[in-house]
Amino acid sequence: MSQADVSVSDYITRAGLTQQLGAVTVAAFVEKVQQYQLKLQQFLQQASSVQVQWQYQVPELGEGGACSLFGQLADEPYDLTAILGGQTGHNQAALQALGNIAAFYREHSGLDWFGIYQARTNVDAEAVLVKLAYYGAASRAEFPLNSEFAKISNNSTVGLTGKARVINDVTAYLGSGGEYYTCDPKVQAEACLPLFDQSGKIAGIVDAEDFNKNVFTADAMALLVAVCLTVPAYLP
Repeated sequence: MSQADVSVSDYITRAGLTQQLGAVTVAAFVEKVQQYQLKLQQFLQQASSVQVQWQYQVPELGEGGACSLFGQLADEPYDLTAILGGQTGHNQAALQALGNIAAFYREHSGLDWFGIYQARTNVDAEAVLVKLAYYGAASRAEFPLNSEFAKISNNSTVGLTGKARVINDVTAYLGSGGEYYTCDPKVQAEACLPLFDQSGKIAGIVDAEDFNKNVFTADAMALLVAVCLTVPAYLP
């Protein structure tokens, strides 16, 4: 087994994704992930420069900042400059690469929303997940990384535990008593997966959402895992 095989299989185990494979064998899943990894690397080598988003629109937050008010945008856009420590060449290159990864995911998944988040300390000295690149509707920029917020947020839960959350039917999940942070009420399926750095530390998450149910098949998960194994090398 190659080193690439080990890293993919280790990721599957650590992120708790084995049950998501269904009838697909681990070996077949690993092979599919590696195919997507190769396609992604080729895409990054050939991709033209996307416009870096240092600022992006965000929804108004509700009372206490607990939830987003869908359809109501804040007056001021969120600016990544402060939390990243300035608009340096390194940060510019990182956001460029992450934007290209998001473009690749959009092209190959066809899903309605996708975001890449990094675990960082914000300007208020709070541990958060900050959204560095995304496509789709405006959404929250920072998710608090604490146990209290994790009670209502899959993003924060995954960012703290390193265990993936895959929901193929949001309505059924809520009906069974599951807690869910609703940013867009049209979302019917969500997959939130962890990012690990070379030392094994949780470096962030990716979040993918769609307006249709049951979109996270084994093949769709292989694409998402390939992205998760690629992103950490490009984080600022």
